[in-house]
Amino acid sequence: MLYHAYEMTHAALAPMRHVAQMSRNALQSTANPMASSYGARLSAAGLDMFINATRRYAKPEFGLESTVIDGVDVPVIEEVALSLPFCDLLHFRRETAAQHQKLLIIAPLSGHYATLLRGTVAEMLPDHDIYITDWVDGRDVPLSEGSFDLDDYVDYLIRFCETLAEDGERPAVLAVCQPGVPMLVAAALMAEDKSAYRPSSLTLMGSPIDTTISPKQPNELAASKPLSWFKNNVIVKVPWPNSGFMRRVYPGFLQLSGFMSMNLDRHVDAHTEHFKNLVKGDGDSTEAHRRFYDEYMAVMDLSAEYYLQTIERVFQKHLLAEGAYYYRDRLVDPSKISDTALMTVEGEKDDITGLGQTEAAHRLVDLPKNMRKHYVQEGVGHYGVFNGSRWRGKIAPKVKAFIAAHRRDA
Repeated sequence: MLYHAYEMTHAALAPMRHVAQMSRNALQSTANPMASSYGARLSAAGLDMFINATRRYAKPEFGLESTVIDGVDVPVIEEVALSLPFCDLLHFRRETAAQHQKLLIIAPLSGHYATLLRGTVAEMLPDHDIYITDWVDGRDVPLSEGSFDLDDYVDYLIRFCETLAEDGERPAVLAVCQPGVPMLVAAALMAEDKSAYRPSSLTLMGSPIDTTISPKQPNELAASKPLSWFKNNVIVKVPWPNSGFMRRVYPGFLQLSGFMSMNLDRHVDAHTEHFKNLVKGDGDSTEAHRRFYDEYMAVMDLSAEYYLQTIERVFQKHLLAEGAYYYRDRLVDPSKISDTALMTVEGEKDDITGLGQTEAAHRLVDLPKNMRKHYVQEGVGHYGVFNGSRWRGKIAPKVKAFIAAHRRDA
């Protein structure tokens, strides 16, 4: 009923939203002699706020059409290298003869789309042949495709590494936030199996490897209630006419409400400033606000099996950190990782993944000192670890150097 109520509310507001759009356009029209008056600008700003608060935010585009390699502007073509029911492996093919190592960027499957890592991809693109996981919205996957859980997630990651290693060179892997645990599991399995396509290096950024360390609000929420509470209160079935009709999911709009409530004052202040800028006609500020929230408000549904297993295994039982993580009845042993270099990156002010949670990966592996590195970036929160000026100027150069130092053939 929860999902149906959300959809019905959205549908009920549609006529009002259309009227608001027409009214705003009329107020801002160059044919309106009063368009520049304070009253018209104030009314148009209010209508704009209502439209954005009630509209559906579509999946954003990466929009990366070119990059600069050795001072030359190089076209970039976005293509699907491999399509699986719950994820497309995107390839940003650069029109250049330059030979760079393949880098698999694993985007988090935690509510937002992979485009949240647009800045990550853009910065790494000149120096690497980039692939990224583009997870499919759970409400768009037909029930006939079966379920998707954490073990399936690991299978996908192993399959992607195998795809990238087809040319004989082991890929580098960069996992941002949530995929740190399944990727470390995948790396351990590939190492134990001596797979030729095991990563040459693995970089974990803001990943919840051990959430008993410096727990933050999301960690505390996940641990404060029994798993049955999550099953009964946040898992719903996708309504008709979505392609995933009857699939059990954790809906994106619930995840978004959780994100918003964590920093409610900040979001209220941002929208208050946006309203003032609309009235003033500050185009640059309003455009920056829209770009951010077009990305932030676009959310996707998560498969119930995957979501509940993540709550239980990662946030409640801490199985990987405790040495008790099983993949399809097989005990996972990260100490088997012997020739995949490990780098961990954390943000000093991260309010989602606390300091030390990602660094915990180092005590699980058995690697020599020259094959591991830990870095804490001062003054950044969770988002700043993989986007923004400090990512570009401070973190990315270190990640690139680490990847290059551990490049290996299969």
